[in-house]
Amino acid sequence: MLKNQSMFSLTRNCFKYRTTYFRRNIPSETIRSTLSFCHKFHDPNEKYLLRIVFSHHTHKFERSSFQINSSCTQFPVPFAPFSSPYSTKAPSRSYRRRARNRLLKSSKPTLDQAQFQLALSQLPPRFTTEELCSVIAQQDNPLVCLELFHWASQQPRFRHDVSTFHITIKKLGTAKMFQEMDDIVNQLIAVPLIGSEALFNTVIYYFTQARKLTRAVNVFKHMKSKRNLICCYRPSIRTYNILFAAFLGRGSNSYINHVYMETIRCLFRQMVNDGIKPDIFSLNSMIKGYVLSLHVNDALRIFHQMGVVYDCQPNALTYDYLIHGLCAQGRTNNAKELFNEMKTKGFVPGGKSYNSLVNSLALGGEIGEAVNYLWEMTNKQRSPDFITFRTVLDEICRQRTIQEGMRFLQELQENDLVDGHAYRKLLYVLEDDYGNSVGRNNGIERNVNDRTF
Repeated sequence: MLKNQSMFSLTRNCFKYRTTYFRRNIPSETIRSTLSFCHKFHDPNEKYLLRIVFSHHTHKFERSSFQINSSCTQFPVPFAPFSSPYSTKAPSRSYRRRARNRLLKSSKPTLDQAQFQLALSQLPPRFTTEELCSVIAQQDNPLVCLELFHWASQQPRFRHDVSTFHITIKKLGTAKMFQEMDDIVNQLIAVPLIGSEALFNTVIYYFTQARKLTRAVNVFKHMKSKRNLICCYRPSIRTYNILFAAFLGRGSNSYINHVYMETIRCLFRQMVNDGIKPDIFSLNSMIKGYVLSLHVNDALRIFHQMGVVYDCQPNALTYDYLIHGLCAQGRTNNAKELFNEMKTKGFVPGGKSYNSLVNSLALGGEIGEAVNYLWEMTNKQRSPDFITFRTVLDEICRQRTIQEGMRFLQELQENDLVDGHAYRKLLYVLEDDYGNSVGRNNGIERNVNDRTF
């Protein structure tokens, strides 16, 4: 006996019932044979079950003419339309990627021929690279710039130089037309003895903005391979700093930073071996990378070598990274030493240092000192984040009394340190953890329906 069967959604735009399903571009003979199979099962509501209208040319279903009687229980429906707005299953990643690519292709801008012809009219018959560069720089449409570059490439007795490559790549990179920019870069690398440090730095920068780190590293290797022939190809401190910033911008996951930190370490070693003196940005990048990858001792080693080995003095960001890393490992005493040293040198600690230190002190049981640093933080115009408020408030209630926690929360509101939204969230946190005590001691009635975050 055939039992009730429920309909469920599949990917690739189809509905499936057991093993029988319908997809697009199916021959009409297959559908007719399936219909003949359905007619073998008698059903009193058969005329309400299916009403299918075929298109004469495409053999596709018309959504508006397809109906299913949900009260039918005699036999399963063998097929259904290939798409439905009632599907609750998220599309696959590959499907989303294909849909995004189709959308990008359909929304791709077209060349404005009138604007292109107007730009061509500004060029003399035998134009130079300086004149072409000037015309491209005046254009706001990157497609016109690209078409001018390609048109000039086909002209006899004309060869692109560094300036035309540079301005075209900057126009395409600014417009985030990275695929077109990649094609221009391939032409640049294929031409020998053309390039400059500024040009390749621009290429590397836009590749890192497009998250094409492999292409950026390939351009960097191209610069390294030419350094013995032409001095201007040699990577500079700016080249390394662009790569450092790109590898450190991969997110806050400590494992990912640990993987990329090995690459950063190799780049730093190459830079020093090539005789390039690290600046404060390079050294701070190393310290930040070590802190994010949980190698705080290595970060401290770089910190102590800054003035002795590299003749570079730390700045406020250096101390902020180190204090954050030490507090993350629970080394509060070392963090306080650096914090005091930082203030002695005239630097004002940033919000990252204050938040890390307050959280670390509160979790370590030093509530009084944590609250003092919190008030000092607000006096220095540094804004505590929500996690800091919640940590201090929770530790006050846990280690002292709930009444003190409520007084602290009220004081935060009176000093305009938290707005109404943050105040309600902190209050609900207290109610969730100490619900009965909070309501009894402060007359707060818990009403879940009034929670408007």
